Amino acid sequence: MNTAQHADIARLRRTNPEIFSRPLPQRLRDWGIWAAFIAVLGFGLWWIDASPMRIFNGLGKLGMLVGLMIPPWPGDGLPDYLLAMLETLAMAFLGTVIAAVLAVPLGFMGAKNIVPNWAFHFGIRRFFDAFRGIDGLVWALIFVSAVGLGPFAGVLAIAVGDVMVLGKLFAEAIENVDKKPVDGVRASGGGRLHVMRLGVFPQVFPVMMSHVLYFFESNVRSATILGIVGAGGIGLQLSDRIRINNWQAAAFIILLILVTVSIIDAISRRIRAKLT
Repeated sequence: MNTAQHADIARLRRTNPEIFSRPLPQRLRDWGIWAAFIAVLGFGLWWIDASPMRIFNGLGKLGMLVGLMIPPWPGDGLPDYLLAMLETLAMAFLGTVIAAVLAVPLGFMGAKNIVPNWAFHFGIRRFFDAFRGIDGLVWALIFVSAVGLGPFAGVLAIAVGDVMVLGKLFAEAIENVDKKPVDGVRASGGGRLHVMRLGVFPQVFPVMMSHVLYFFESNVRSATILGIVGAGGIGLQLSDRIRINNWQAAAFIILLILVTVSIIDAISRRIRAKLT
Protein backbone atom coordinates (compact mmCIF):
# COMPACT_ATOMS: atom_id res chain seq x y z
CA MET A 1 0.00 0.00 0.00
CA ASN A 2 1.53 3.27 -1.10
CA THR A 3 1.51 6.66 0.61
CA ALA A 4 -1.47 7.97 -1.39
CA GLN A 5 -3.60 5.03 -0.30
CA HIS A 6 -2.61 5.57 3.34
CA ALA A 7 -3.61 9.21 2.98
CA ASP A 8 -6.97 8.26 1.47
CA ILE A 9 -7.69 5.86 4.33
CA ALA A 10 -6.71 8.46 6.91
CA ARG A 11 -8.99 11.00 5.26
CA LEU A 12 -11.84 8.50 5.28
CA ARG A 13 -11.27 7.85 8.99
CA ARG A 14 -11.54 11.58 9.68
CA THR A 15 -14.59 12.24 7.49
CA ASN A 16 -16.49 8.96 8.03
CA PRO A 17 -15.38 7.43 11.32
CA GLU A 18 -18.55 5.28 11.54
CA ILE A 19 -17.24 3.12 8.66
CA PHE A 20 -14.28 1.89 10.73
CA SER A 21 -15.73 2.00 14.23
CA ARG A 22 -19.40 2.38 15.05
CA PRO A 23 -20.20 4.87 17.81
CA LEU A 24 -20.71 3.42 21.27
CA PRO A 25 -24.41 4.47 21.54
CA GLN A 26 -25.20 2.55 18.34
CA ARG A 27 -23.39 -0.55 19.57
CA LEU A 28 -25.18 -0.37 22.92
CA ARG A 29 -28.52 0.00 21.13
CA ASP A 30 -27.86 -3.07 18.97
CA TRP A 31 -26.71 -5.10 21.97
CA GLY A 32 -29.85 -4.06 23.82
CA ILE A 33 -32.07 -5.15 20.90
CA TRP A 34 -30.35 -8.53 20.70
CA ALA A 35 -30.55 -8.98 24.48
CA ALA A 36 -34.27 -8.16 24.43
CA PHE A 37 -34.83 -10.60 21.55
CA ILE A 38 -33.01 -13.41 23.36
CA ALA A 39 -34.90 -12.65 26.59
CA VAL A 40 -38.29 -12.75 24.83
CA LEU A 41 -37.35 -15.97 23.02
CA GLY A 42 -36.19 -17.59 26.25
CA PHE A 43 -39.32 -16.50 28.09
CA GLY A 44 -41.52 -17.86 25.30
CA LEU A 45 -39.79 -21.25 25.37
CA TRP A 46 -40.13 -21.35 29.16
CA TRP A 47 -43.79 -20.35 29.01
CA ILE A 48 -44.75 -23.17 26.61
CA ASP A 49 -42.57 -25.62 28.56
CA ALA A 50 -40.37 -26.47 25.54
CA SER A 51 -37.99 -28.61 27.56
CA PRO A 52 -35.55 -30.99 25.82
CA MET A 53 -37.15 -33.98 27.57
CA ARG A 54 -40.61 -33.02 26.34
CA ILE A 55 -39.31 -32.63 22.78
CA PHE A 56 -37.57 -36.03 23.01
CA ASN A 57 -40.72 -37.76 24.29
CA GLY A 58 -42.81 -36.07 21.59
CA LEU A 59 -40.47 -37.25 18.85
CA GLY A 60 -40.76 -40.77 20.20
CA LYS A 61 -44.56 -40.70 20.05
CA LEU A 62 -44.41 -39.13 16.59
CA GLY A 63 -42.23 -41.98 15.40
CA MET A 64 -44.76 -44.45 16.77
CA LEU A 65 -47.58 -42.72 14.86
CA VAL A 66 -45.56 -42.72 11.65
CA GLY A 67 -45.05 -46.45 12.12
CA LEU A 68 -48.81 -46.95 12.46
CA MET A 69 -49.34 -45.00 9.19
CA ILE A 70 -47.20 -47.39 7.13
CA PRO A 71 -48.36 -48.55 4.67
CA PRO A 72 -50.97 -45.93 3.75
CA TRP A 73 -54.17 -47.74 2.84
CA PRO A 74 -57.64 -46.34 2.01
CA GLY A 75 -59.52 -49.52 2.79
CA ASP A 76 -63.06 -49.42 1.48
CA GLY A 77 -63.30 -45.63 1.80
CA LEU A 78 -61.54 -44.62 -1.44
CA PRO A 79 -64.73 -43.40 -3.21
CA ASP A 80 -65.64 -41.32 -0.17
CA TYR A 81 -62.14 -39.80 -0.02
CA LEU A 82 -62.12 -38.89 -3.71
CA LEU A 83 -65.59 -37.35 -3.44
CA ALA A 84 -64.49 -35.38 -0.36
CA MET A 85 -61.38 -34.17 -2.21
CA LEU A 86 -63.54 -32.91 -5.07
CA GLU A 87 -65.75 -31.19 -2.51
CA THR A 88 -62.70 -29.49 -1.04
CA LEU A 89 -61.57 -28.31 -4.48
CA ALA A 90 -65.05 -27.00 -5.24
CA MET A 91 -65.16 -25.21 -1.89
CA ALA A 92 -61.81 -23.53 -2.51
CA PHE A 93 -62.72 -22.62 -6.09
CA LEU A 94 -66.11 -21.10 -5.27
CA GLY A 95 -64.77 -19.21 -2.27
CA THR A 96 -61.89 -17.78 -4.28
CA VAL A 97 -64.09 -16.76 -7.22
CA ILE A 98 -66.63 -15.03 -4.96
CA ALA A 99 -63.86 -13.21 -3.10
CA ALA A 100 -62.19 -12.11 -6.35
CA VAL A 101 -65.43 -10.79 -7.88
CA LEU A 102 -66.25 -8.79 -4.76
CA ALA A 103 -62.66 -7.57 -4.38
CA VAL A 104 -62.51 -5.91 -7.82
CA PRO A 105 -64.84 -2.98 -6.99
CA LEU A 106 -63.34 -2.76 -3.50
CA GLY A 107 -59.88 -2.51 -5.06
CA PHE A 108 -60.94 0.35 -7.30
CA MET A 109 -62.56 2.15 -4.37
CA GLY A 110 -59.45 1.67 -2.24
CA ALA A 111 -57.01 3.04 -4.84
CA LYS A 112 -55.89 6.63 -4.29
CA ASN A 113 -55.62 7.40 -8.00
CA ILE A 114 -59.25 6.34 -8.55
CA VAL A 115 -60.88 7.78 -5.41
CA PRO A 116 -58.58 10.60 -4.27
CA ASN A 117 -60.67 11.52 -1.20
CA TRP A 118 -58.29 11.10 1.75
CA ALA A 119 -60.94 10.36 4.38
CA PHE A 120 -62.65 7.72 2.21
CA HIS A 121 -59.33 6.11 1.31
CA PHE A 122 -58.24 5.98 4.96
CA GLY A 123 -61.59 4.53 6.05
CA ILE A 124 -61.74 1.77 3.45
CA ARG A 125 -58.12 0.75 4.04
CA ARG A 126 -58.81 0.44 7.79
CA PHE A 127 -61.90 -1.56 6.85
CA PHE A 128 -59.65 -3.93 4.90
CA ASP A 129 -57.25 -4.21 7.83
CA ALA A 130 -60.02 -4.95 10.32
CA PHE A 131 -61.33 -7.92 8.36
CA ARG A 132 -57.85 -9.17 7.48
CA GLY A 133 -57.13 -9.53 11.19
CA ILE A 134 -59.66 -12.39 11.49
CA ASP A 135 -58.33 -15.79 10.46
CA GLY A 136 -60.27 -18.03 8.08
CA LEU A 137 -60.62 -20.69 10.77
CA VAL A 138 -62.52 -18.20 12.94
CA TRP A 139 -64.82 -17.39 10.02
CA ALA A 140 -65.40 -21.11 9.51
CA LEU A 141 -66.45 -21.55 13.14
CA ILE A 142 -68.78 -18.55 12.83
CA PHE A 143 -70.42 -19.74 9.60
CA VAL A 144 -70.71 -23.35 10.79
CA SER A 145 -72.72 -21.99 13.71
CA ALA A 146 -74.71 -19.66 11.43
CA VAL A 147 -75.56 -21.88 8.42
CA GLY A 148 -74.78 -25.35 9.74
CA LEU A 149 -72.23 -28.02 8.91
CA GLY A 150 -71.12 -28.59 5.35
CA PRO A 151 -69.15 -27.04 2.48
CA PHE A 152 -71.42 -23.98 2.21
CA ALA A 153 -69.97 -22.72 5.51
CA GLY A 154 -66.48 -23.34 4.12
CA VAL A 155 -67.20 -21.39 0.93
CA LEU A 156 -68.46 -18.43 2.95
CA ALA A 157 -65.46 -18.57 5.29
CA ILE A 158 -62.99 -18.57 2.39
CA ALA A 159 -64.83 -15.81 0.52
CA VAL A 160 -65.14 -13.48 3.52
CA GLY A 161 -61.61 -14.21 4.68
CA ASP A 162 -60.05 -13.48 1.28
CA VAL A 163 -62.12 -10.62 -0.09
CA MET A 164 -60.47 -7.92 2.01
CA VAL A 165 -56.94 -9.21 1.39
CA LEU A 166 -57.56 -9.35 -2.34
CA GLY A 167 -59.19 -5.92 -2.19
CA LYS A 168 -56.06 -4.42 -0.66
CA LEU A 169 -53.76 -6.19 -3.15
CA PHE A 170 -55.93 -5.07 -6.08
CA ALA A 171 -55.93 -1.47 -4.76
CA GLU A 172 -52.13 -1.47 -4.54
CA ALA A 173 -51.86 -2.83 -8.08
CA ILE A 174 -54.25 -0.15 -9.38
CA GLU A 175 -52.26 2.59 -7.66
CA ASN A 176 -49.11 1.50 -9.52
CA VAL A 177 -50.52 1.54 -13.06
CA ASP A 178 -48.83 3.45 -15.86
CA LYS A 179 -50.46 6.87 -16.25
CA LYS A 180 -49.92 7.12 -20.02
CA PRO A 181 -52.82 4.83 -21.07
CA VAL A 182 -55.03 6.57 -18.52
CA ASP A 183 -54.14 9.99 -19.91
CA GLY A 184 -54.72 8.68 -23.43
CA VAL A 185 -58.27 7.57 -22.61
CA ARG A 186 -59.00 10.91 -20.97
CA ALA A 187 -57.56 12.84 -23.91
CA SER A 188 -59.88 10.88 -26.21
CA GLY A 189 -62.87 12.12 -24.25
CA GLY A 190 -63.41 9.08 -22.08
CA GLY A 191 -65.19 9.44 -18.75
CA ARG A 192 -64.31 7.89 -15.39
CA LEU A 193 -65.78 4.49 -16.26
CA HIS A 194 -63.93 4.46 -19.59
CA VAL A 195 -60.69 5.27 -17.78
CA MET A 196 -61.14 2.37 -15.38
CA ARG A 197 -62.33 -0.05 -18.08
CA LEU A 198 -59.86 0.84 -20.85
CA GLY A 199 -56.94 2.55 -19.12
CA VAL A 200 -56.58 0.81 -15.77
CA PHE A 201 -58.19 -2.64 -15.86
CA PRO A 202 -56.18 -4.07 -18.80
CA GLN A 203 -52.97 -3.18 -16.96
CA VAL A 204 -53.92 -4.73 -13.62
CA PHE A 205 -55.82 -7.78 -14.89
CA PRO A 206 -52.72 -10.04 -15.18
CA VAL A 207 -51.64 -9.03 -11.67
CA MET A 208 -55.14 -9.64 -10.32
CA MET A 209 -55.31 -13.08 -11.93
CA SER A 210 -51.90 -13.96 -10.53
CA HIS A 211 -53.11 -13.08 -7.03
CA VAL A 212 -56.33 -15.02 -7.51
CA LEU A 213 -54.49 -18.14 -8.69
CA TYR A 214 -52.12 -17.95 -5.74
CA PHE A 215 -55.06 -17.59 -3.35
CA PHE A 216 -56.75 -20.59 -4.95
CA GLU A 217 -53.66 -22.68 -4.26
CA SER A 218 -53.62 -21.51 -0.66
CA ASN A 219 -57.35 -22.02 -0.23
CA VAL A 220 -57.13 -25.67 -1.25
CA ARG A 221 -54.89 -26.18 1.77
CA SER A 222 -57.05 -23.92 3.94
CA ALA A 223 -60.21 -25.79 2.94
CA THR A 224 -58.67 -28.94 4.35
CA ILE A 225 -58.28 -27.31 7.75
CA LEU A 226 -61.75 -25.77 7.57
CA GLY A 227 -63.21 -29.23 7.04
CA ILE A 228 -61.84 -30.34 10.40
CA VAL A 229 -64.10 -27.82 12.18
CA GLY A 230 -67.18 -29.02 10.31
CA ALA A 231 -67.02 -27.26 6.94
CA GLY A 232 -67.01 -30.52 5.00
CA GLY A 233 -64.56 -31.83 2.45
CA ILE A 234 -61.49 -33.99 2.90
CA GLY A 235 -60.63 -32.33 6.20
CA LEU A 236 -63.70 -33.86 7.82
CA GLN A 237 -62.69 -37.30 6.55
CA LEU A 238 -59.17 -36.82 7.89
CA SER A 239 -60.45 -35.68 11.28
CA ASP A 240 -62.75 -38.71 11.55
CA ARG A 241 -59.95 -41.18 10.70
CA ILE A 242 -57.62 -39.62 13.27
CA ARG A 243 -60.39 -39.65 15.88
CA ILE A 244 -60.90 -43.42 15.49
CA ASN A 245 -57.12 -44.07 15.27
CA ASN A 246 -57.29 -45.35 11.69
CA TRP A 247 -53.79 -44.09 10.94
CA GLN A 248 -53.29 -45.96 7.66
CA ALA A 249 -56.36 -44.29 6.16
CA ALA A 250 -55.25 -40.95 7.63
CA ALA A 251 -51.86 -41.34 5.94
CA PHE A 252 -53.56 -42.10 2.62
CA ILE A 253 -55.71 -38.96 2.94
CA ILE A 254 -52.63 -36.86 3.73
CA LEU A 255 -50.86 -38.22 0.64
CA LEU A 256 -53.98 -37.54 -1.44
CA ILE A 257 -53.99 -33.92 -0.23
CA LEU A 258 -50.27 -33.51 -0.98
CA VAL A 259 -50.60 -34.89 -4.50
CA THR A 260 -53.63 -32.73 -5.24
CA VAL A 261 -51.99 -29.56 -3.94
CA SER A 262 -48.80 -30.32 -5.90
CA ILE A 263 -50.74 -30.72 -9.15
CA ILE A 264 -52.64 -27.48 -8.57
CA ASP A 265 -49.42 -25.64 -7.71
CA ALA A 266 -47.74 -26.83 -10.91
CA ILE A 267 -50.69 -25.85 -13.11
CA SER A 268 -51.17 -22.51 -11.37
CA ARG A 269 -47.45 -21.68 -11.62
CA ARG A 270 -47.52 -22.17 -15.40
CA ILE A 271 -50.63 -20.02 -15.78
CA ARG A 272 -49.13 -17.25 -13.63
CA ALA A 273 -45.93 -17.34 -15.65
CA LYS A 274 -47.88 -16.82 -18.87
CA LEU A 275 -49.95 -14.01 -17.37
CA THR A 276 -46.98 -12.07 -15.97
